[in-house]
Amino acid sequence: MGRLEAALSSFAEKNRRPRRPRAASTANALDEALSAPQMVNDPEVPLLHTPSTLLQQRVKMFSMMRVRLDPDRIPPSQRPGALPPDLIDLEPAQPRAIDVSQHPLFQRREMPPLPSFNAIGTVKGRKNKSGPMLVERPDGRIKRYFPVEAMREIKTTAKRDPTLPPMDLLRDVELNLPDEQEINQNVVLIENTLLEFDIDVDIVDVRVGPTVTQYAVQPFRDSTADGEAAFSRTRVNKIASLANDLALSLSAKRLRIEAPVPGESYVGVEVPNRNPSIVSLRSVYESKAFREEADKKRSPLFIPLGRDVAGQPVGVDIASLPHLLIAGTTGSGKSVAIAAIAMALLLENTPDLVKMIMLDPKMVELSRFNGLPHLLGPVETDQERIIGVLRWCTREMDRRYKLLEENAARNIDIYNSRLGRRRKEDYLPYIVIMIDEIGDLMLSHPDETEKTLTRLAQMARAVGMHLIVATQRPSVDVITGLIKANFPARISFAVTSGTDSRVILDSVGAENLIGKGDMLFLTGDAAAPRRVQGCFVSDEEVRALTAYWKDWHQKQIIDGKAQPPGLPPW
Repeated sequence: MGRLEAALSSFAEKNRRPRRPRAASTANALDEALSAPQMVNDPEVPLLHTPSTLLQQRVKMFSMMRVRLDPDRIPPSQRPGALPPDLIDLEPAQPRAIDVSQHPLFQRREMPPLPSFNAIGTVKGRKNKSGPMLVERPDGRIKRYFPVEAMREIKTTAKRDPTLPPMDLLRDVELNLPDEQEINQNVVLIENTLLEFDIDVDIVDVRVGPTVTQYAVQPFRDSTADGEAAFSRTRVNKIASLANDLALSLSAKRLRIEAPVPGESYVGVEVPNRNPSIVSLRSVYESKAFREEADKKRSPLFIPLGRDVAGQPVGVDIASLPHLLIAGTTGSGKSVAIAAIAMALLLENTPDLVKMIMLDPKMVELSRFNGLPHLLGPVETDQERIIGVLRWCTREMDRRYKLLEENAARNIDIYNSRLGRRRKEDYLPYIVIMIDEIGDLMLSHPDETEKTLTRLAQMARAVGMHLIVATQRPSVDVITGLIKANFPARISFAVTSGTDSRVILDSVGAENLIGKGDMLFLTGDAAAPRRVQGCFVSDEEVRALTAYWKDWHQKQIIDGKAQPPGLPPW
């Protein structure tokens, strides 16, 4: 039996079909497979994981690689130059990396050198002052060339009431526009950068603002077989995710992408200007667009806020807000914004129309407005007195509601229109309450501050009392949910993180602002915040305007038309 078993085993070993090599799962197994001789049983049956197929797969994979890896970190069996011993003169089981550029299997086809590409191209037709010019690019596509001079606004000078301060008290600062070549160069950079990520877009519009320039990015529109226009299938979020790549290409400090722009069919890429321009209060007042909007509103509380990313003036009616919450880090422009709002109210209203209450726990920002006839009392800086002023405001609100009830009036406008200013002592002026830093009050008197502010914010609108509150700490312990719910209009200047931006705006974006008056303005009926560059007022302008009203009030006292300032009502 032993001889028979040995004979059968020998016969089976001689007639056994050759086995296929095992699948290489590790680097050592792959080295063994590469050094093993190639065994083919059926030429029509392809063998997997043999040296020939592994070589073909490696060649294909190497041709598709775009990132060059560090060869020192790759195992020898997985390097692109590791080849079977029957193809190169190497000892068995000793693969090594070779120069693939010299091997015949890895010969690359050299691309012919491209001619020098003109980014702008040839202008087709004459210059058009009302819009962009069409440009034929060397690649055959028609692009747009954007002239900057067409973006300048029209100025106008309206006649002013002789009792109001003249505009000559304010500085006249022209709005500096960016260089035309810089604008069109950024257009090409944005298109080429997105094209590197397989996103074909067109810049359909450019809006130049004082601080940033908005480029309207639209997916490339091609014509179908029926002649209809169709956009390329590009996700908006894919464009928004490339903000850092665009900032690198444009050498921009901070870049913000609005995807999409509300009410438009494009994505807005906002790039900071290399030389930002100052937005003066006078330049906004002398804008034709602002004057037309102010004539339509006819409200004593309609004020300029600044200019948007398109350079257009932005006006806001405090009576329709009806309260405003401002937040931002130190030096972002909060105090300047409050000063600009106060200056706008002083420019357009006499003391019998608008009264102001200024509360300044910081003690240095609003004290320069002391002595104005528009103030109901001096600028309060002590925290205990500030709490007393807020209590008086709630009592004044209750008193005004009783007057409206007695005269069957729904709001202060109906009440004053029925009086017709015949009884001057019964006329109710608007009262604007400004608090520069609410954070200190919330830390020292949290319950009393939150209670009075919430009650005023809920009910004071109908009687003509409006709050403007600012803080540099947009945290949940300062801006509580109860306060934020009653302040639908909010302004966020530059903040340190997206968390702070969510506290004030309920969305991110304020962390990408560049500071110095750059803000996001959100109203209760807006779908998204609006980027605005706030108006700037200097100390000289504040001193000139306060001196004008002090002299005016002194003349009124001499003529017997006004009373000298007395004790505050609180």
